[in-house]
Amino acid sequence: MPGCFKKTLFALASLISFVSFILIVVAMGTPKWMTGKTLCKTGADLVNATDPELVKFIGEIYYGLFQGGKIRQCGLGGRRSKFTIFPHMVKKLNTGLHVMIIMFLCVAIFFSLVSFGFCILNAIKVPYRAIKGPAGVCLWNFLAGGFIVLAVTSFLAAVKLHQLTERIANFRENVFQFVILEERFEDCFWLCVASGTAHAVNLLLTAISGIHFPKIKTKTEEANVTAEDIMY
Repeated sequence: MPGCFKKTLFALASLISFVSFILIVVAMGTPKWMTGKTLCKTGADLVNATDPELVKFIGEIYYGLFQGGKIRQCGLGGRRSKFTIFPHMVKKLNTGLHVMIIMFLCVAIFFSLVSFGFCILNAIKVPYRAIKGPAGVCLWNFLAGGFIVLAVTSFLAAVKLHQLTERIANFRENVFQFVILEERFEDCFWLCVASGTAHAVNLLLTAISGIHFPKIKTKTEEANVTAEDIMY
């Protein structure tokens, strides 16, 4: 049976793995990874809009991995609309990169659950095989965290290198052209970053569990028995 200290560490690691799993699931299902402000360039150019008038041509956009929405401002008031990435819009995006992001996160979910199971196992008993022990816990947390890092990096590449926000803003826009004034990563994106950080914490906890702390031995004082003590 593992000691109380190791039980506590692995119980905490299992909780962190489960929280990481929840964070990824919530992040994937929420349509707010990115928000931004868009300018209807075509409309602003038509009326030669100056700075005070540009407010009438500035709209908003938000999106996640599967859906999103936007407010079009082209001088005639805001028009709200919602959209889904699959199956139509993905053709206009970098399909391979977008699908890879989703696949990376799905694999990370799987390894998070595996890590959760292995942490529970190590909190209950000491496995005979090394792969089921701390080495296995480190492996699954490393893989889960690694795939989250790949997903986050891929999303950053899609936004910054492949102009993901601009492509989504101009989807099915035949008359007006929109340019991006501002982009901001929202909470769901940072949930994935927090999930990756959680697995890094688990690696640290697993490393601490392998440290053998020296046991404190208390020296018992030898009793000096004299002849007078025997008499009494």
